[in-house]
Amino acid sequence: MTQKTPNSIRTTVTETTASAPTAPTVPATLVIGGHGKTGRRVAVKLRAEGRPVRIGSRVGEPAFDWNAPGGWAAALDGVDRVYVTYHPDLAFPGADEQIGAFARAAVAAGARRLVLLSGRGEEAAQRAEERLKESGADWTVVRSSWFNQNFDESFFLESVRAGEIALPTADAVEPFVDADDIADVVVAALGDDRRHIGRTYELSGPRLLSFEEVAAELSKATGRHIAYVPVSGEAYRAVLRENGLPEEFAELFTTILDGRNAHLVDGVQEVLGRRPRDFADYAREAAATGVWDV
Repeated sequence: MTQKTPNSIRTTVTETTASAPTAPTVPATLVIGGHGKTGRRVAVKLRAEGRPVRIGSRVGEPAFDWNAPGGWAAALDGVDRVYVTYHPDLAFPGADEQIGAFARAAVAAGARRLVLLSGRGEEAAQRAEERLKESGADWTVVRSSWFNQNFDESFFLESVRAGEIALPTADAVEPFVDADDIADVVVAALGDDRRHIGRTYELSGPRLLSFEEVAAELSKATGRHIAYVPVSGEAYRAVLRENGLPEEFAELFTTILDGRNAHLVDGVQEVLGRRPRDFADYAREAAATGVWDV
């Protein structure tokens, strides 16, 4: 029997260590708009489940910009699924073409599993849905009502702080849905391919509210009077122009004014097996953070 020298022992150990297999890289989920109302929540929930996340934004690494398709390949590298949100809104001109182009790029890059955030009753959004489906992706569409969080994270925040919400909605009603409910549905869809591929889910809150009723709930939650003031569509467009905002935002109120979404849907219950969060609970918890304090 040949005796091994210390050097030969060390060499054997080194060679054994060097040949040990490395752990496979787990593909990431690209969350487009990962700093937005739903994207931020989706990213947090995915990471809590131990799933790698890449934030798709203009300040991300690598950067993602809807208007710079040359950077899409880098954002999709190492990704196998994507949560697709579009800024500023799928109702804006050209959104459907960009959604279709991105979906084709994602499928070509190996990221076939796409979950698209869409809007209820919006013809332009539905055109974008069709462009995504035509790409050959394994798709899920999540159509949502207006977000509760429009009142504390953007859009209507300053109006609530000022105590007056002036909008061209008259007495129309909307079943506002909570962004956390949307995020929970998206995470479920991203994580269970067998159940959710090829499905369209419509999400709403548990009750219909007019903007006057919304103002009353916000008044109750904040302890101060917040009024709803109805204005004409033209007056609202003038306000948008004065503030340097796209007038297309006024078109978003069409889906409220004609009543097409003035009914409840059960997507949250269907996917998550529970009732959606009520606006009053949202308002109370948001008020407790001090976001509406003046």
